[in-house]
Amino acid sequence: MTADNGAAAAGLAPAAGAGVIHDLGYQHYDGPRLGRAAIIRALYWHSLRSAFGIGRGAKAKIVPLLAFGLMCLPAIANAVAVATSPDHARIVDYDTYTYPLRTLVMLIFVAAQAPELVSRDLRSHVLPLYYSRPLRRLDYPLAKYAAFTAACLLLVEIPLIILYLGTIVSVGGGSAVWDQTKALIPGLGVAALWAVLLAAIGLLLASFTGRRAYATGIIAIYFFLSWILAKLLVSIAQAGPGPGPAGLATSHIPLGARLPGLISPFTVLDGVRQWLGGTSQGPIPNPGSVGVAYGLMFVLLLAVSLGGLALRYRKVGAA
Repeated sequence: MTADNGAAAAGLAPAAGAGVIHDLGYQHYDGPRLGRAAIIRALYWHSLRSAFGIGRGAKAKIVPLLAFGLMCLPAIANAVAVATSPDHARIVDYDTYTYPLRTLVMLIFVAAQAPELVSRDLRSHVLPLYYSRPLRRLDYPLAKYAAFTAACLLLVEIPLIILYLGTIVSVGGGSAVWDQTKALIPGLGVAALWAVLLAAIGLLLASFTGRRAYATGIIAIYFFLSWILAKLLVSIAQAGPGPGPAGLATSHIPLGARLPGLISPFTVLDGVRQWLGGTSQGPIPNPGSVGVAYGLMFVLLLAVSLGGLALRYRKVGAA
């Protein structure tokens, strides 16, 4: 027993400036250490929840909920139309799924939620804490990218499932259901391409700054301006001598109207869709013989975005 404890036992206050020893019961952790894989899973799950504002206040859930609601509206309207139409004809295509609405909603969602996953950590300077655990330099961006891709997938794939279910409950016969299933599968593949590419670009742009507002502005400006520019150049080229509407055969579409779509990720995605066999009319003319250029541009955008994200976090992690 120390002198201070003896004084305390005697009911006396310790002398000024003297220390008091308190036993707080701290013990060493002797339980299992889950390691790197468990950390990546935890980081992935936390990031996926953050993309939808789960675990945070009501304000953080506004954009994800509005985005999801808007994306589901065409599917709900289609279900009503199919149920009330005499021929039960579907009014929304699986592969394009009201392209202007999907483009606008994904632009807002990626611009608002990508900074939520990475910008806060940069601003709070918590990356050294992550890397003090058994994490490799690329594990952090890999977990963030996987989580944000999954979030984008949920946003674009669930409305397609609703569209499919709302259609098959009204059509009759197994052959009609099978026809809808065959149309759904390519639509799901196109939606997956959207999620993979937009998540990569959004996270790369968001990783350049720790300020969430700046990151949102950078992403929104890039997506919006490139989209508007591509549409404008396509319209100008189609207004020249000899062009036809987007639905004409590719032999009647001038080359100048088929190339501007390479400017924007959104039009690149539609060019890839048409190149892979999509027949629904999209925002740009059918690329035809230059369709491979859209495929290469998709790969290039994805590679640059993922490579840039990896280099960015190698630099940040080493700082």
